[in-house]
Amino acid sequence: MRTVIVVPYDDKWPEMFEAESLLIKTLLGGVAKDIHHIGSTSVPGLSAKPVIDILLEVSDINELDRYNFAMAYGGYVARGENGIPGRRYFIKGGDQRSHQVHAFAVGDMQVLRHLVFRNYLRENTIIAGKYAELKHSAVLLSKNDAHRYSSLKANFIAHHLRLAQADSEQ
Repeated sequence: MRTVIVVPYDDKWPEMFEAESLLIKTLLGGVAKDIHHIGSTSVPGLSAKPVIDILLEVSDINELDRYNFAMAYGGYVARGENGIPGRRYFIKGGDQRSHQVHAFAVGDMQVLRHLVFRNYLRENTIIAGKYAELKHSAVLLSKNDAHRYSSLKANFIAHHLRLAQADSEQ
């Protein structure tokens, strides 16, 4: 069973992303159009679960399915859409998860949503600090239930995502 923990920001997270990005580009070749570091580990100074979130943009989401074996060679387990239509989701590390890849076709609205929220947190350190406080509380309240942990953060994320999207349209 996975343990839900939130740790202080680690300066090694960007390096871990870069290394994994190179691995994924090697595994997927031209299918990978762009790779972004997202999630809390991509926001300097923000406490996070120590899992590197990777946003992968591909030319054709269905073509990516043909590369599940290549991703497995790199240590990833393919989980299909895993609850989000149009996504392909891969995890690495099992119960000690170290990385997760969220793949979408170039131009998918989910790509923009993830990048806008990441950039908003990078630019708004006070909001990022409040988010860190919420995450620490959510870990205690969730009692190691990952779904409850996520649900405890959902309203904060939805509210600030709306603000981030409004800011990006100006």
